[in-house]
Amino acid sequence: MTSPHIAALGAAGLLFGAQAGAAPLLTASEPYSVNAADLQKKEQELSGFPLMQSVKASIRTLDNAQVEKIEPGNSGNPENVRRVESIISAKDWDFLFPLRAREYTYVNFLKAVGKFPAVCGAYSDGRDAEAICRKSLATMFAHFAQETGGHESWREEPEWRQALVYLREMGWAEGQKGGYNGECNPDTWQGQTWPCGKDKDGDFLSYFGRGAKQLSYNYNYGPFSDAMYGDVRPLLDKPDLVADTWMNLASAIFFFVYPQPPKPSMLHVIDQTWQPNQHDKESGLVPGFGVTIQIINGGVECGGEAENAQSLNRIAYYREFAKYLKVNVPADEVLGCKKMKQFDAGGAGALPIYWEMDWGWSTTTPDGLTYACQLVGYQTPFSAFKDGDYTQCVKKHFNVKVVEDGSATPAPAPTPTPTPTPQPSPGQTNVAPIARISGPVGAVEAGSKVSLNGAGSSDENGDALTYNWMAQTGQTVSGKDKSVVTFNVPDTAADAQYIISLKVDDGKLSDTTTYTLNVKAKAKTPDDKPTAYPAWSGSHAWKPGDIVLNNGALYQCKPFPEGSWCSVAPAYYEPGAGIAWSDAWTAL
Repeated sequence: MTSPHIAALGAAGLLFGAQAGAAPLLTASEPYSVNAADLQKKEQELSGFPLMQSVKASIRTLDNAQVEKIEPGNSGNPENVRRVESIISAKDWDFLFPLRAREYTYVNFLKAVGKFPAVCGAYSDGRDAEAICRKSLATMFAHFAQETGGHESWREEPEWRQALVYLREMGWAEGQKGGYNGECNPDTWQGQTWPCGKDKDGDFLSYFGRGAKQLSYNYNYGPFSDAMYGDVRPLLDKPDLVADTWMNLASAIFFFVYPQPPKPSMLHVIDQTWQPNQHDKESGLVPGFGVTIQIINGGVECGGEAENAQSLNRIAYYREFAKYLKVNVPADEVLGCKKMKQFDAGGAGALPIYWEMDWGWSTTTPDGLTYACQLVGYQTPFSAFKDGDYTQCVKKHFNVKVVEDGSATPAPAPTPTPTPTPQPSPGQTNVAPIARISGPVGAVEAGSKVSLNGAGSSDENGDALTYNWMAQTGQTVSGKDKSVVTFNVPDTAADAQYIISLKVDDGKLSDTTTYTLNVKAKAKTPDDKPTAYPAWSGSHAWKPGDIVLNNGALYQCKPFPEGSWCSVAPAYYEPGAGIAWSDAWTAL
């Protein structure tokens, strides 16, 4: 999943300086009333455009009760499953994947396909559904062969038929502790949005790679679980299901149909829903098998003067599967991704799919706040693919009262006159406080001084609140008098985003929210001298946002959580050289 350029907050970065008594940026104490119907209307206005609707149609799912009824040869199977059965039989499955783990069964594959009706589904606009299905399967299987293949040239079975060997990540087993659960911290929004399950000892479960896509981390298990069950909990509580049930193949198809902005989905590349714009074409991003390599692992395998060894594998496997499945491969189809640039915000696939606070200014509300959310391309707790998440976003970021019957009236304008602190009645149930942050409208300049204000936080019981501010690196400022923090924005060389969290605590219960500060880099002057960056070393503890020099090129450690990989397993994450370096670093 993609993220914006988010720099780290460290000793050389944002320096918190709380100022007690500073003028609040938001002083309204009464909630602003909004109609539920108006929020639904606004959500539709913002997300009702054609590309969003076509993506939503492609990721629609079948109810699990219907999926469980799918069996080979069942006349009641969904249309897309019957189309797959007409192309690949159980006998074909056995031939194509003779070395597969036993859990990758033919029936599990059919159920995984059935869960996503758009995969090998029908088209009403004249597109050839069977041809698209055959090409989709050849593409999918070629990537299976590279991602989970045996890659053992000495075997009797050729390498292209050695896919689906691995069910669980090598070196990991169920019950093993400490696997990819560093993002389970309940004080972070990732830990709150996708709360990790615990084992019998009270330790967080391990979210190492499982299934044909080797799904990893709670922030991937959670969204996948939500897509499969309408609830994040099932696969967070039982991640082993991603290995031992039809989820093992559904997780790969989930990746096949879901876009990763600014990348389109592989399905939309194959069925030509994605049409490259001029910027894409100038970057070499054109329809063909090659651009699916870019989607799945472009940071490692694409962009060089010659094809990477891994991409050559994928091309060879694709040709073999295409031949077996009778897929026409035109002579001019771009099969590789050499010299191909990565997708970016200027491309046709740059679809924002998450809701974030709209920190703009409104002339129609008493206090100037928008009481609205906006679409962004980086991951937040609120997805445009999930009905109702827009309303949840507004409720999270603003002090609002959502009215169901249409009788909402605007709250009075904020007043500087202090109001008495309400006292809880005897025996009143303690209610958790609500954390809110207000700050600058729009982007701020690098190097400037900024204040963030938590005075808009509230407690229904009238309890005094303790404010706990935290930067991404763990730097904190806490206290009952710390409703405002002031700090200097780093003098960055590129536009950036900084995420600051605020936890408010009434002594018994707490609530946490985050604020994204947009920073615009200062324009360079002729007198600016190039910055000297440290050379990468496998023994150094690199942090998110760090920029290093390695083999003559510059790389920046990605934001949290990906940035947590920058200092581990050099064979995998050495910038520009490790097997999966682009998962942790961005080439500059």
